[in-house]
Amino acid sequence: MKYSVSFFIVLLFIVSGLLFFQYQVYSDKLETGQGEFTYTQEIEIEYRNQSLDIRQHFRNLPNQTIEITWPQLATNPDCFLESEQTCERLSEDKTKFNVGESRSQSLSYVIPLDGGLKSSQLLKDIFASLNNGTVSYSIIHISTDSQIGGQWVTGLPLIGQQSLTLVNYVMFSGQGDVNEIYYESDGLTLQHKTDEISIYSNTTIDESLSEQIKNIQFLNDEHISIVNGDNLSGDQGERILFLKDLTLAGLNQRVILSQIDTLYTFENQPNWMKEVVAAFVTGTISEDNMSAQIVNELLSNMSDKQLDNWVTKLEQLKGTKITATTLDEKLSEVFNMYTEFFVLNVDGEELQPLQFSDPRKLMVNEKYTEEVQSVFQNGLMYYSADELLALLGYEVSEGPNGYYVDSELRKFRFPENFNFYVFNQRRYDTISNPIIQIMDKRYIEESWLQRLFLVEIEKNENDIIISPITTLQ
Repeated sequence: MKYSVSFFIVLLFIVSGLLFFQYQVYSDKLETGQGEFTYTQEIEIEYRNQSLDIRQHFRNLPNQTIEITWPQLATNPDCFLESEQTCERLSEDKTKFNVGESRSQSLSYVIPLDGGLKSSQLLKDIFASLNNGTVSYSIIHISTDSQIGGQWVTGLPLIGQQSLTLVNYVMFSGQGDVNEIYYESDGLTLQHKTDEISIYSNTTIDESLSEQIKNIQFLNDEHISIVNGDNLSGDQGERILFLKDLTLAGLNQRVILSQIDTLYTFENQPNWMKEVVAAFVTGTISEDNMSAQIVNELLSNMSDKQLDNWVTKLEQLKGTKITATTLDEKLSEVFNMYTEFFVLNVDGEELQPLQFSDPRKLMVNEKYTEEVQSVFQNGLMYYSADELLALLGYEVSEGPNGYYVDSELRKFRFPENFNFYVFNQRRYDTISNPIIQIMDKRYIEESWLQRLFLVEIEKNENDIIISPITTLQ
């Protein structure tokens, strides 16, 4: 009984210590502003004197230190006294909200517009944000002088707009964050609106296209806006997308690629990589030449089970940074063989086919070697020809009529891209090429290696052993 009581007391101390430690870590995170949270925001924008005067109200804030990221162009950053409590948490240096009970705080600042408001102008990164915070809902109000007409677009659903005696007013609201707004002075109107998408155009949208839009596959619940035309900078927004020609294919691709950007981070990667990920995640094939080739190459080498596994791994990468190396790691897991397929295609203009490296050690003529490379491609095993044949006692060279492999008794010539080879001055026709080129390097296929160069190949879990079965003298 004593032992049971003692054990219980020790266990109680351990559990209490762990709980105290976890609480301390949690408290430290709150004090240093590391705790993640969600909040809502309401943004009032007034255009005057060639500037945007902005009042931004943050609501549902947690009782912790919250770092503020101001827009780079912001001037006169300050608190906005909406009520007695909306300024009490702002630090003296205006870089953070301090720990406090008030759940609503408000800021004000000015975004100068060089040359004033211009038509077809996309204004990006003009709002303040809170570190470690995620915006769950946004409301935007925009007011201009009554003499300034036109259409505003924010990416949020349009709730209403009104022209009054002194001002023009428009309101948007919806789920998620907003980082940009767009203005066009004349002709642009809302032509189509659903819970997922709004389309603004100078012309009426065809009814058949309106029906087809229902078939677009959306990857998240955040509303987006499509503007039929271009903007001054030529940039795409996060939730405001520009499309010259309103076609279902164009809309589908633009929407998918935009929403893929919200699910993954592609930094300094070729555009086809984003399209490849989008193709597998959504089950659609891009029309882009390189991405279509990549997708087709993978599909032609995958079983249904491997394809499902590959898509699952891409789904698991959501919220992470995507690189060629990352995709190669996941692809290697799918095939259970090492590949650098994506890395090899990053800088290439032509498709490099899918190939795998064999991790086993290679022994040639009873000696281990790291010079010879072994790869799988299209279900066949290949070895780097120059290094392997030299280790087998042959001299290799490139001549005017092909690739030459010579010993005292056995002399070969392999013309490039011709279905024959020459052995000791006699021609032999073939169905496949014994020697192929992979990434500017010659490789010999395994069965041809055995047949032409009279070697025996033994494989086990750790080694590939290549041994001559005859001498070259």
